Amino acid sequence: MAQTMIFEMPGVTQQQYDQTIDRLQLGGKPPQGQLFHVAGPMTGGWCVVDVWESQEAFDRFLQAKLAQALQEAGMPTLQPKVIPVHNLLAREHITA
Repeated sequence: MAQTMIFEMPGVTQQQYDQTIDRLQLGGKPPQGQLFHVAGPMTGGWCVVDVWESQEAFDRFLQAKLAQALQEAGMPTLQPKVIPVHNLLAREHITA
């Protein structure tokens, strides 16, 4: 079942987020199993909202790449709020 993961990260900066994305070397494309990714500033930190095909897909990516990239960028351990997906509507490509 698809899962929405909301990461609210107090104290995290855009620079740390950008460093993490660069270290993942994704070539501007989502990793296998990720359906949707959006990120932006929140009061006092950074917020990321992802939709993954399953918890298992996210866990594989976390273990294979994300955990190390987060550590190298000085990011905190992730504690997402997880919400099962009931419905998802999205355009093929949205430019910020």
